[in-house]
Amino acid sequence: MNSLNKISYSIIGRAFKVHRELGPGLLESTYETCLQFELKKSGICVERQIELPLTYQNIRLNAGYRIDLLVENEVIVEIKSVEAIASIHKAQLLTYLKLSNCKLGLIINFNTSNLQDGIQRFIL
Repeated sequence: MNSLNKISYSIIGRAFKVHRELGPGLLESTYETCLQFELKKSGICVERQIELPLTYQNIRLNAGYRIDLLVENEVIVEIKSVEAIASIHKAQLLTYLKLSNCKLGLIINFNTSNLQDGIQRFIL
């Protein structure tokens, strides 16, 4: 878990940097692109818009799920730019964690004046 905490700390630090520079009110894709850039610039392995299939009756199916950012192949980051994080956003991240076998996920809502209020951490 120590490794996951270190990755999480790095992600959140870079997210604060992006939020300080851009502020709230932009599209999710903008924050996603900028956070990916900051993470890569820091030497952190990050992939964007990763397809996440599911297995149904022993058949692997593409159901249209996409992970916003997968960091170090261990942490899922879902980027939001909404009024408030809703229960459906939490359910989405928990589903992605289960389907991917990842243990840690973050929802980062950039549409807040204080980014600390927009970050939620989930552990399976």
